[in-house]
Amino acid sequence: MQRIVILRLGHRAFRDKRITTHVGLTARALGAEGMLLASDDPSIKQNIEDVAARWGGDFYVTNDVNWKHEIRKWKDAGGKVCHLSMYGINLPDAVDEIRQCEQLMIVVGAEKVPSEIYDLADWNIAVGNQPHSEVAAIAITMDRIAAMDPLKNQLSGGQLSIVPMERGKKVIERQ
Repeated sequence: MQRIVILRLGHRAFRDKRITTHVGLTARALGAEGMLLASDDPSIKQNIEDVAARWGGDFYVTNDVNWKHEIRKWKDAGGKVCHLSMYGINLPDAVDEIRQCEQLMIVVGAEKVPSEIYDLADWNIAVGNQPHSEVAAIAITMDRIAAMDPLKNQLSGGQLSIVPMERGKKVIERQ
């Protein structure tokens, strides 16, 4: 089982609140264990952890981390770092190697990413060579590197769960 953590860089509270929330929610839904937010926005942590409590899983958000420290700590523990961007090698060319990692930190930026990230990353991955959303980059990458189909990922412990059906909506609420 691959352990995946997201490191979100450059979150601007006045501009990026929805995108950063969606980065976390997408990562959670597709199998990441948590998100490290290299900015101070406790409401992001609260919102995402509230979703995890209602819908299941143990996803966490750690607010206001020092990104350099987190990357060094991750690598010291044997983990690898994958920086998602428009620049770097194309994702399909690195998927097989990235899948082999037992501990993967996926770094995704908001504003201009510090150039040091490109040196610290084990992979600088181009998820398409055009401007795109960091939410899309997380979703595509996690779908491609997953050992199992992340779209069928069932998270335990939630108060709510959806029953897949061809038509209609069925949500089960647990007490």
